[in-house]
Amino acid sequence: MRTPPRKALGVALAALLATLVVVTTPGSALATSFYEPPSPLPAGEPGDVIRHEPTSFYLDPLTLKEANAEAHRIMYLSTDTHGEPMAVTGTVLKSRYPWIGAGPRPIIGFAAGTQGLGDQCAPSKRMAAGLEYEGVFLEGLLQRGYGIAFTDYQGLGTPGNHTYVNRAAEAHAVLDAVRAAQRLPEAGLPDAGPVLTAGYSQGGGASAAAAEVAASYAPELRLAGSYVGAPPADKGAVGEHLDGSHAAGLLGYAIVGLDAAYPELGIPDVLNERGRELFAQIEQECVEETILKYPFMRSDELTVDGRPVGDYLDEEPFKSVVADQRLGNRAPSVPTLVAHSRLDDIVPYAQGRQMARDWCDRGANVRFKTMLTPTHIGGILEASTTAFLWMEQRVAGLPQRSDCGSF
Repeated sequence: MRTPPRKALGVALAALLATLVVVTTPGSALATSFYEPPSPLPAGEPGDVIRHEPTSFYLDPLTLKEANAEAHRIMYLSTDTHGEPMAVTGTVLKSRYPWIGAGPRPIIGFAAGTQGLGDQCAPSKRMAAGLEYEGVFLEGLLQRGYGIAFTDYQGLGTPGNHTYVNRAAEAHAVLDAVRAAQRLPEAGLPDAGPVLTAGYSQGGGASAAAAEVAASYAPELRLAGSYVGAPPADKGAVGEHLDGSHAAGLLGYAIVGLDAAYPELGIPDVLNERGRELFAQIEQECVEETILKYPFMRSDELTVDGRPVGDYLDEEPFKSVVADQRLGNRAPSVPTLVAHSRLDDIVPYAQGRQMARDWCDRGANVRFKTMLTPTHIGGILEASTTAFLWMEQRVAGLPQRSDCGSF
């Protein structure tokens, strides 16, 4: 199997640095008409393709280096948190490298890490503009011959706010993107081949959520395993950790996402004027801007009664919703790899490990890798390198020996 060249890593790092200084505005990268779902939505099943068109995937912000893949932008049917049909967009990639493994070419249901809340942050738009910071991992998958189904998630690009780190909506979006890739004749991908899910950070949570529900939600998929990197498994624990931290803006994302999925909670009524202003600002931003604008922000300065968000999450009606969002309450039926750095500064290591332990207690086949790479961002490369080999073993049909009880 091929290994991503050092040059590809340099390209990806250049793209990441570029996104820190590029100011994007809604609709600046692409016309928005593709992202407007038909009303009413067409009848059909989750994973049915509503529309599609050729697109490009560039690995650098100057759009000089194009990935070696056939790319299709798609809109497909999926299911939201409450079981209602929704339209989601994404990108399907067919590697131009040959698949040299046994059997048909596998499809990776790829779940993006945090992109932001603004429609301009949708991965399908960032990929076409050469601004997708996970491009190096995607290029590594393409070099190994995999097909990729890359969801934009609910509300990124499409109308409405993004339901950030929402367990059910993300799981459905990931699995239905794979279904859409299988059902799109133009993509030329197998319609019943092996499938893996993969993601880091927000994407790790989405991949974990997909693994938990795949057997019941998409039983026809031949899911061979799920790679889960640094997952925000316990939203309450992650929120308390982020409050007042250098990445405090991500807590704002979670508040907006919770309101998008559960408007009946009345979250805007809990916010003071400053909190509502932040809410309106942050829902238009991408992650690079948000991280730089709101370091060390405290949520007790945003609420009407001066209490931190964590206090609300411990009370009803929020408590039950947060409990339902927790990963680890359902056992994956496929082998999983969970990788998390003990020195993660954004998504706490302990709650990621607890998710893996909970899976073990429910009889799942789990491999857990403790990394010592400093910081959340720093853990991406080590986790990805581990994931490449692990995925090759799964599609080759090799058994996984669980290490439950040793972590």
